[in-house]
Amino acid sequence: MSFSSLRGSLGILALCSSAFAAIGPVTDLDIVNKVIAPDGFVRDTVLAGSTFPGPLITGNKGDNFRINVVDKLVNETMLTATSIHWHGLFQHTTNWADGPAFVTQCPITTGHDFLYNFHVPDQTGTYWYHSHLATQYCDGLRGGLVIYDPHDPQAHLYDVDDESTVITLADWYHIAAPLAGAVPTPDSTLINGLGRWANEPTSGLAVINVEHGKRYRFRLINIACDPNYNFTIDGHTMTIIEADGQNTQPHQVDGLQIFVAQRYSFVLNANQPIGNYWVRANPNRGQANGLGFANGINSAILRYKGAPKTEPNTTQTPIKNFLKETDLHPLTNPKAPGLPFKGGVDHAINLNLTFNGTEFFINGAPFIPPNVPVLLQILNGTLDAHDLLPPGSVFNLSAQSTIELSIPGGVVGGPHPFHLHGHTFSVVRSAGSDVYNYENPVRRDTVSIGLANDNVTVRFVTDNPGPWFLHCHIDWHLQAGLAIVFAEDTKDTKLVNPVPEDWKKLCPIYDEAMHIKV
Repeated sequence: MSFSSLRGSLGILALCSSAFAAIGPVTDLDIVNKVIAPDGFVRDTVLAGSTFPGPLITGNKGDNFRINVVDKLVNETMLTATSIHWHGLFQHTTNWADGPAFVTQCPITTGHDFLYNFHVPDQTGTYWYHSHLATQYCDGLRGGLVIYDPHDPQAHLYDVDDESTVITLADWYHIAAPLAGAVPTPDSTLINGLGRWANEPTSGLAVINVEHGKRYRFRLINIACDPNYNFTIDGHTMTIIEADGQNTQPHQVDGLQIFVAQRYSFVLNANQPIGNYWVRANPNRGQANGLGFANGINSAILRYKGAPKTEPNTTQTPIKNFLKETDLHPLTNPKAPGLPFKGGVDHAINLNLTFNGTEFFINGAPFIPPNVPVLLQILNGTLDAHDLLPPGSVFNLSAQSTIELSIPGGVVGGPHPFHLHGHTFSVVRSAGSDVYNYENPVRRDTVSIGLANDNVTVRFVTDNPGPWFLHCHIDWHLQAGLAIVFAEDTKDTKLVNPVPEDWKKLCPIYDEAMHIKV
């Protein structure tokens, strides 16, 4: 089906991207404006590959990804520049390809393209990609990314793992992000690109197909801008085997909470009577009539082969074994870096989060994107965090050091999901717990810092030179300043991360287009 024929009817326009073949690891990725109606409400958007979510990008462990992002945007309200982040990928030796605007690059301007060329030598699992310029991904530029392991140590646990087993959860807004206010309330939940809102209770829902007797590795990705979701599937349990690209010891649950930017792989055994079952993703934030599951909102359909093509009449299974993050443990190399006691690292850092009514602050500074990307500042010879912009938001980290990072909860708008670029970390103290686990804590790249009285603590090793963003992944909060940059091993950054000529051209082209004088 061609994209021109897709424009024929709004019903077809709302098709989710699961109807399209996966792309990658070598591909063009067109960034376009397009009118769609995934929940029945018609609006213009910013999309990757003309679909929502964007096309699934796939590859295998060890692949060289070469993704040429082509900016064809024309809607100035939703920004005509763009920049893409490959969430969860370490980008070792290619910090310039990490994607956050004004941290590692200037944005790509409309009418231009830019090649993200990076390797994934030692990562497998479930990731995603999204715009990392202002709040642009809230207008649609987000999609899944999977790196398959031909020698997956847990392959014996499942029979099916392909593009049909990727499940995305997204919030959807009826107003363009720059016009929606500081922290807008989502109008609907989209599962695999489809959903309903209270005023359109007959809009199409995503159907996830299974066959009785088979075991499926589902890859669940929260690609939202704000909500976390309580996720369940009527009549079925889920055996978690991965968190944020990290294999975990198999752990069975019947419900889980997934925060923005987190991912879980779980095995579902299709062993129930042939029929239709509700897939439920209840957000923590929504319109007054947008919570719960009335008329199929916040829902999709699990459909067994041979079942009638009707909506389910199942009731929600009582949850007896809800996921606790502290019950997840790495499959291999489980110990946290450092010594097994508080502060048993080379550098311990505490972050103090505050809010003044309009801006967030970390240790007294709001993150305000600089005109010159942090990486370019470092390449130009500015190595000391005190001299790097934005002031107060850049922290030096020395090479090959163990780092302990504690982030107390309680600041308004929580629980905040914090994401660290360029690394995974061991969560030695999780939200809702006062126990410190140094022996086998879950490793991941995005963690909820919880609420008041929480002091979530993570550890990682500085083995990846370059500036790496640490930020709240509620995009509205990032836009309001809830971020810092770790300038890791600045003296080796230039040597380790040689930049291509086209990267050097991004800032002059962007500055000229935006009439910026630097």
